Amino acid sequence: MSGRMLSEVVRRQLQMYLVLGSVNCLAEPGWVVQEALAGGATMVQFREKGLGALTGVPMFELACQLQELCRHAGVPFIINDDVELALELDADGVHIGQDDESAESVRERIGNRILGVSAHTIEEARRAILQGADYLGVGPIYPTISKDDAHAVQGPAILYEMRKAGIDVPIVGIGGITVDRVEEVARAGADGVAVISAVTQTEQVRGAVKELKKNMVSFLNDPIYMFDNDSTDHPAF
Repeated sequence: MSGRMLSEVVRRQLQMYLVLGSVNCLAEPGWVVQEALAGGATMVQFREKGLGALTGVPMFELACQLQELCRHAGVPFIINDDVELALELDADGVHIGQDDESAESVRERIGNRILGVSAHTIEEARRAILQGADYLGVGPIYPTISKDDAHAVQGPAILYEMRKAGIDVPIVGIGGITVDRVEEVARAGADGVAVISAVTQTEQVRGAVKELKKNMVSFLNDPIYMFDNDSTDHPAF
């Protein structure tokens, strides 16, 4: 598959990207993922971090359970930060932050698997792309309580600024994104939304995922959006 073809595939896979670990979920994580997949989740990231996070065998067993659900649904399963775990599971990819191992090193270790990199500035985004990132996770767009290590809130404007600077790789917005905020994030330049609490902290997981995805897909398919996406006018935030 050519680089451009892979990029377009990843772009679609980012549309409704669920990020979760056991500490994020109101209900059992396996049930949350199963319901999210039934609702149309297009990618799942296992991020087992924070106070009370699983380690050792329980963590490994949960990762295996969630991966199996994703494989059955034909949805990519991504591991946050832990390259060793990703390789042991033969996961579909790895997502790393700016404080983790370098993207260049991770790319060498994971081969052709999907590599996502968190970026908070245009400089970080460009460096990640040069080092082999398949997509960028940009945020937090809005205030979030899901990550203890979250950076300063960026606002949707950072997405627009990256696109204006010529960064054309797939981008997923993350941080405090709700159903009502999807259009604003998409209009600013994101190809998808990565969510934690909007899905994991509700009893209506399937319905929440359906709404998030519907709003993203309907906006991306809007002819007006497709025309505006080529415009140099600054969107209103």
